[in-house]
Amino acid sequence: MTTLTYAARDARTMLRRNLKHALRYPSMTVSVVVMPVLMLLLFTYVFGGALGTGIGGTTSGSADYIDYVAPGIILMAATSGAMVTAVGVCADMTEGIVNRFRTMAISRASFLTGHVVGSVLQTLVSIAFVIGVALLMGFRPHATPLGWLAAIGLLTLLTLALTWPSAAIGLVAKNVETASNIPLPMQFLPFLGSAIVPPESMPTGLRWFAEYQPFTPIIETLRGLLMGTGVGGAAIGAVAWCVGLTLAGYLWARTAFRRSATR
Repeated sequence: MTTLTYAARDARTMLRRNLKHALRYPSMTVSVVVMPVLMLLLFTYVFGGALGTGIGGTTSGSADYIDYVAPGIILMAATSGAMVTAVGVCADMTEGIVNRFRTMAISRASFLTGHVVGSVLQTLVSIAFVIGVALLMGFRPHATPLGWLAAIGLLTLLTLALTWPSAAIGLVAKNVETASNIPLPMQFLPFLGSAIVPPESMPTGLRWFAEYQPFTPIIETLRGLLMGTGVGGAAIGAVAWCVGLTLAGYLWARTAFRRSATR
C-alpha cells in the first residue's frame, strides 16, 4: 500500500469515529439544526408581514417574504455547523486523545481530515433538514435540476470553507467553552448581509459593509440559483471567497496542529 492509501484509510477510520460520536451524543448537532429553524419561523411568521412588504415590490407579506429569506437561513445552517467542528477538535485536544494518536502509526493528517469531512457531512444533513422545513412553510424555489446541483455544490464549498477555520479555532482554543464562543460572530454575520433584507434598505455605512462582506455574494448566488433569477457576477465573488477561506483555514489548521505537537 502507498503512503496516500494509508492516509486515506486512516482518514476513513477517523471519519467513522467522529460520525459515531455524533450519533451517540446528538445534542450538539440537534442544537445546531434547531437554531436556523427557529430563525426561519421567527422571520417568516413574526417579522415576515412587516419585512416582506415592499421587497421586490410584493405586498403580501410573509407569503412572499419566505422566498426571499429562506436562502439566507439555509446559508445560516451552514455557518452553524462551524461550532460543532471547533468544539469537537478542542475536546479531543484538551482530553489528551490527540497525544495518544501521535504515538500510533497513523497518518498525522487523518485527525483533522476526519473531523472536517465528518462536520461537512453533518452540516449538509442539517441544511437538508432546514430546506425541508422551509418547503413545508411555503418556500417555493424555481431552480432547475442543474440549479439545484449548483446550489448544493455552493453550499458544500461554503461548509468546507467554514469548517477548516473552525478546526483551527478548536486547535488553538484553551477550552471547549472558548471554542464554542469564537465562531458565534461567523453565525450572525449573514444578518449584516442580504440574508434578511436587501442592503439597499440599510443606512449608508452598514450598506457598504453588507455589500462587500463575504456572505452577501454567496447569499445572492444561492438565492439566484434556487429562485431561478440568475446569479450575475455574484457567483465569481462567492466562489472566490469560499476558495480563499478554505485555503486560509487549511493552512492555519495545519500550522496550528504542528505547533500543538511541540507544546
